[in-house]
Amino acid sequence: MSSGELMETVLSSRTPSYGHLRCSPRLAGAPSGCSLAVVGGRLASDGCGKRSLRFCIGHGPRGGVLLESVLRSREFSRKAKGFEFRCFSDRPDCSNVGAVPYMEDPSSLERVQFPSVFDPASKYMSLIMPAYNEQDRIRSTLDETLSYLQDRVKRDKSFTYEIIIVDDGSKDNTTKIGFEYINKYGLDVIRLLKQGVNQGKGAAVRKGMLCSRGQLLLMLDADGASRITDLEKLEAQILQSVRGQQASSKQNPTSKVDVGSAPAVAFGSRAHLEKQALATRKWYRNFLMKAFHLCVLLVAGPGVRDTQCGFKMFTRSAAQQLFPNLRLRRWCFDVELVYLCKRLRIPVSEVSVTWAEIPGSKVRFFSFAHMLFELVLIRLGYGFHMWKIHTSFVQN
Repeated sequence: MSSGELMETVLSSRTPSYGHLRCSPRLAGAPSGCSLAVVGGRLASDGCGKRSLRFCIGHGPRGGVLLESVLRSREFSRKAKGFEFRCFSDRPDCSNVGAVPYMEDPSSLERVQFPSVFDPASKYMSLIMPAYNEQDRIRSTLDETLSYLQDRVKRDKSFTYEIIIVDDGSKDNTTKIGFEYINKYGLDVIRLLKQGVNQGKGAAVRKGMLCSRGQLLLMLDADGASRITDLEKLEAQILQSVRGQQASSKQNPTSKVDVGSAPAVAFGSRAHLEKQALATRKWYRNFLMKAFHLCVLLVAGPGVRDTQCGFKMFTRSAAQQLFPNLRLRRWCFDVELVYLCKRLRIPVSEVSVTWAEIPGSKVRFFSFAHMLFELVLIRLGYGFHMWKIHTSFVQN
C-alpha cells in the first residue's frame, strides 16, 4: 500500500467523533486547506493479533505539508508495507484507542456504530454493565435487572432505558449470553459492546459510558452484588442535586427538570456495612483494605468513604466531562473519578445501598499491589501536570 493511497482518507476525515479512524486505500493526493499534522508515529499491536502503524494527528496550519512529507518518507514506506493504518486524534477520544465502538446485531450480523454521549439523549436511563468471564453470574443479574425495568415501565410510561453490556475480552460464553438476550429483547433495549482483549474494568466502563444514550447513566457490576431497586435512591439524590443547582442559578423552580443537563454524581456506598465486613473477612484482607483506604484519602482527599462499590450513577453532563478524561483502566478508576469530580467541581453524593458478597470475585492478593501502583500514578500524573484535565471539548 503506498502512502498516497491513504492520504486523502486521513486528511479529509478531520477529527472523527470517536477520536479514531481506520484508514483504507483511496485516491492519491491530499485535499487543499487541510489542518491536520502528524505529531509522531510508532509501530504497535492493536491487541487482536494484527500490527499497525499508529499516528497521532494534531492541528496546525501546515498540517497537510507535514503529513505529506512523513507519508512519502523512505522510513514510512519501509515500515508501512503490509500493515493496517490507524490514526488517532490528540483530543480526548470517546472510545478506547485501538477499537472502533461497534455493536453487533445477531439477527442480521450487521455491525452498527454506537452513538456518542455527546449526542442528544434519547433514553432516560442507560445501565452500563462491564463483564469479564461472567457466564456463571450475568444471567441472574440481567433477569433481575430487566424484571425491575419492565415493571417500572408499566408504572411510568415515560420511562425508557437501555442496557449496555461491555464484554472486556471474555474467554467464556459471556458474549453468547449477551446475544441471547439481544435476540429476546431487541437491540434497542440491550446492546453488546465487545473489546478485543481484556483492558480492565475502568476501560470497559469508560467505553460504555461514552456510547450511552441516557440522561442518567448507571454503572453496575455483572455479579448482581447490589440490589437493582437501589438505583432509585441514587436517582433521587441526583434529582435533588440537580434541583439545587437549578435553584442556585435562579431558574424557575417549577419548570421541568432536565436531569441530564447538570453535572451530578451519586456513589453507592457499603460504608454502613464496614463492621460486618471486618468481622467476616480474613485479617490480612482487612489490613490491606485499611491501608488502601488510607492511600485513597491521601490521593483523592476526604468526602467519599467507599470509592470501590460497583454501583454509581452519573448525569449525562457529568459523564461528558469525566470519562473522556479518565486514564486509569483497571482497579482504581473509581478513585480517579472522585479526584476528577473535585477538580471539575462536580457535586458527589454517597448513598447507602444493599450489598451482598457474591462468590467468584476477581480481586486477588496481587490486585492490591496494582491498586497502590495506580494510586501513585494518580498522584504523580495530576500532581506534576503530566495528565491534563480537558474541558474545552465539552463545549465542542
